[in-house]
Amino acid sequence: MAFFDNKRVLPSTKPISKKIVVSVGSGNARQSHQGLKDAREIIQDARDEAFRIKKAAEDEAVKIRQESLEIEKRIAQKEESLEAKIDQLTRLENQIESSRSQVIQKEGEIAKLRTELVDKLSKVSSYTREEAKKLILANLEEELKVEIAKRIKEAEEKIKAESKAIARDIIVNAMIAGATDWVAEYTVTTVKLESEEIKGRIIGKEGRNIRAFELATGVDVELDSDVAGEVRLSSFDPVRREIARLALEWLVKDARIQPTRIEQLVQKAKNQVASDMTEAGRRAAAEVGLYNLPQEALDTLGRLKFRYSYGQNQLIAAVETAKIARKIAEEVGTNAQICATGGLFHDIGKTEMEKEGTHVQLGIELAKKWNFPQKVIDCVAQHHEDEPFSHIESIIVHIADAVSGARPGARHEAVEDYIKRLSDIENIATSYAGVEKAYAIQAGREIRVIVQPEVIDDSGIVKLSHDIKQKLEDELTYPGQITVTVIRETRAVDIAK
Repeated sequence: MAFFDNKRVLPSTKPISKKIVVSVGSGNARQSHQGLKDAREIIQDARDEAFRIKKAAEDEAVKIRQESLEIEKRIAQKEESLEAKIDQLTRLENQIESSRSQVIQKEGEIAKLRTELVDKLSKVSSYTREEAKKLILANLEEELKVEIAKRIKEAEEKIKAESKAIARDIIVNAMIAGATDWVAEYTVTTVKLESEEIKGRIIGKEGRNIRAFELATGVDVELDSDVAGEVRLSSFDPVRREIARLALEWLVKDARIQPTRIEQLVQKAKNQVASDMTEAGRRAAAEVGLYNLPQEALDTLGRLKFRYSYGQNQLIAAVETAKIARKIAEEVGTNAQICATGGLFHDIGKTEMEKEGTHVQLGIELAKKWNFPQKVIDCVAQHHEDEPFSHIESIIVHIADAVSGARPGARHEAVEDYIKRLSDIENIATSYAGVEKAYAIQAGREIRVIVQPEVIDDSGIVKLSHDIKQKLEDELTYPGQITVTVIRETRAVDIAK
């Protein structure tokens, strides 16, 4: 670090004198004039040098002053940090002192209790076993008399407060075994042809018609069907399949099958399907007594008309769930409007097939987008128990959904898939050590597990049933729920001769 040196000697700024001899004559006059000029230049150079030295000294002084200020600032910051640490240490010392005082106080109380216990033991030692037992029980009964009365009073008040809610839960749980008396429809997207000759016209010259149709609709057309006179339309999007079905039926009737006509009829089919979905959503809401819903919600609800799960039409299932939920809500005296809305829109996330996430997560997003009440959003979020139930309305929607999906005839499943599902359930159960046999019964809604009694004890079967239940939930997809029953049986056999 540089400091200002007061002893630094600056060059003299006094004018430099020089003797000039003036001689008579023209030559001497010129020499005198030149000497005067040189003297002025020397004086000017001296002044410039003095100014430069002065400027350098001033700059160095400013720099030293700035460095001094920065040093003072750092010192002040360190002082503040030290003061904060001193305050913190002071607080810690106070806390330690307070804790020390509390420890000393507790030690005094413990010593007092020890003395009292010693005195009591000295008195009891003179009693017989029975006398000491009676004395202890008498003292205990006297001490607990007030506590027992208090507990009884609290239990009575709690029972009174919760009795109504418990009664509702009992009724709701009893209704889970109910069923409705009508069956949801199940359809397959196919188009019937009057003759095999029409297939050639659908294909067109060099396949241009069928390519134009697939490009406009986004579906795959399968002409090589096992059934004569039938065309299958394949796509993961049910709305596209419906548009393709309508357009193909119109093309077959029109008989003018060419790319331009295909585009016209496909656009007409799109408009028709959009109109049908809007009307279907409006009718579904009106059927369960819901009005003044957002138009976007009704349009999205109508898309469920072309959505199926295990062969169950999702719009019909939504209406069915809403009706069951409304009926249960009316029976138990809770908000029927919330239950009906939650039941109608509980699977609305299934319409968002192109987005990532479960249908529950997507349904929550849509419900929030339409500004549905929080209780309705909770019904959507909790109908598969992805979240804990927050109110009785969400429980009712969960039960109504289970009733709609679990009743006989509601869902369709191929025989091969059904057999594989039962086998998977049994294989999971038998994968645990100590399991002797496992049987899937009631169409896969219950699994009976028989264990080896010498390997698994009574407490072990509780853990085994829980482990099997957890593995079924993690590894399998199935409708409804599966009851896991673990049986442990010990037999002793002897023969009398």
